Amino acid sequence: MAEKALYVLAGYDEQTEQILSGMQKRLYDMGFSGVQTRDIPMHFTLGAYGADQEEALKARMEKIAGTQAAFRVSFNHIGLFRLPRNDVLFVAPEVSREMLGLKDQFMDSRDEFDWSPHTTLLIDRPETVQKAIPAVLDGFSALKGWAEELHLYEFWPARHILSVRLKRP
Repeated sequence: MAEKALYVLAGYDEQTEQILSGMQKRLYDMGFSGVQTRDIPMHFTLGAYGADQEEALKARMEKIAGTQAAFRVSFNHIGLFRLPRNDVLFVAPEVSREMLGLKDQFMDSRDEFDWSPHTTLLIDRPETVQKAIPAVLDGFSALKGWAEELHLYEFWPARHILSVRLKRP
């Protein structure tokens, strides 16, 4: 059994959440299921931590929420990664100064991968992901929204620990 870990996630405003989760629901409705985590908010990940850091992360997130303003996010492309398999299909927010400032507050993350902000839509076998691409592209257009929440989750299984709202800009 894998060791439990904590993840800090940046979540979106309600309208952006609805649009992104609607894209994922469309995939589900078409029969794509994948192995991505379900029933958590759409997000980009800011960091991974040991399960023993729960109280410290809760305090840090509360402090950040009191000083960090919500910020605009812009999505204008989808992508694939985990080369060479390309088994992750995602929509990516453009990196901004505000996003990097928020990420800087989680540079002590023990995440094993280089940071690439993305919102996962599907994780599956490469041939299945390839079949899902047209479904995502059909009707996709650039969108703007807000990153306005921080979430703390423990995985596996998923356990929601805390959500805090960033300051209004």
